[in-house]
Amino acid sequence: MRAKITKRAVDVMQPGDIIVDTEVGGFRARRQAGAITYELRYRKGGKRKFLLLGTHGNITPEQARTLAKKRVGEVADHRDPAEERRIERAATSNTVDVLLNDFLKRYVRKQGLGSVKAIERAFDRLVRPRIGAKSIYEVTRRDVVEMLDTIEDGSGPVMADRVLAYVRKAFFWAGTRDQDFTPPIIKGMARTKPRERMRGRRLDDQEIRDMLDALDQLGDSVPVCYPSFVRALLLTGQRRTNVSHAHSDEITNDGWLIPASRMKGKRPHLVPITAPVQGLLGSRKGFLFSSDSGKTAFSGYSKAKAALDRKIAELRKQDGRKPMPHWVLHDLRRTARSILSRYSTPDIAERVLGHVIPGVRGVYDHHEYADEKREALERLAAHVNDVVHPGQAVMLFSK
Repeated sequence: MRAKITKRAVDVMQPGDIIVDTEVGGFRARRQAGAITYELRYRKGGKRKFLLLGTHGNITPEQARTLAKKRVGEVADHRDPAEERRIERAATSNTVDVLLNDFLKRYVRKQGLGSVKAIERAFDRLVRPRIGAKSIYEVTRRDVVEMLDTIEDGSGPVMADRVLAYVRKAFFWAGTRDQDFTPPIIKGMARTKPRERMRGRRLDDQEIRDMLDALDQLGDSVPVCYPSFVRALLLTGQRRTNVSHAHSDEITNDGWLIPASRMKGKRPHLVPITAPVQGLLGSRKGFLFSSDSGKTAFSGYSKAKAALDRKIAELRKQDGRKPMPHWVLHDLRRTARSILSRYSTPDIAERVLGHVIPGVRGVYDHHEYADEKREALERLAAHVNDVVHPGQAVMLFSK
């Protein structure tokens, strides 16, 4: 019915009743199941539009009428209050933080990506503090560039490019789900070229000796598990996170079976356990490399690595030698692979590291090659032992 919307008129409304205000065009009160809402109907661009003004009890009819007059004035000024409210609502509920949370939940974890922890750390440490609170519709190219500048200055260009890759993937994933969002990332934002990002660093024999000597002398400056953890990286050739997350439940009669969820190739990977590696693992329960008796996996990479670097620098200085060139834990994987090339075929060496074998063989040949991998790892351990203690039995790593 048409009438002036007043409190008295609203209080007697029955479910299904609608009052069309006689003073402000398009202003209406409607009662559905129980709640009474105030609305504004108007036309924009030849289309009928609807805008919710509020609910009776939260605002009065007079307040709703005042809002209706204001919105009608906006329409007269060639504005679209419903569209503006939609954009405002989207801006407050679609922050970068929300986007990253959805990306992690609906894409990264669903895809089972092995790098999920690294992506989460990068977002939490380097992205969220900078642009996390911003609406995705307000993030500009300059915001991204300034964030990358900060990362490059603090952590280097390679880390900046790594974060850029994570953010680019998250933003373009969101762009496929929201036609109103245009990712503010363009070609040319990377700080290095692909060829420059390829690392070729491996430790030579002297550097291996320096590293192992330093591990023996770290004492309480690192968690007790750290020396064994680093040695295991070198003696197995496995990725840092796979080793740090090794669990007693993964140890079988055949060796250490890394689950498919942690492997890039999404296949379980059997690593035969040689005697030196068994000496590192002992008979622990839970996580095999842990700072809290197996409850959680070791994760203090940065601080422990910094302590190791300081000890190596100290030992080399005592001998009157220059500091050891920069290296990272992943270089031990490359070092192990290079040593394996001396004692096994490329095919077996690749299988030791858990790389996916390309072509038809990778599709059909699922044999574990456990004996061949064990022999290759034993030769790796013997080589490293001979580097440190020429002519001695392989016992260096039984700590």
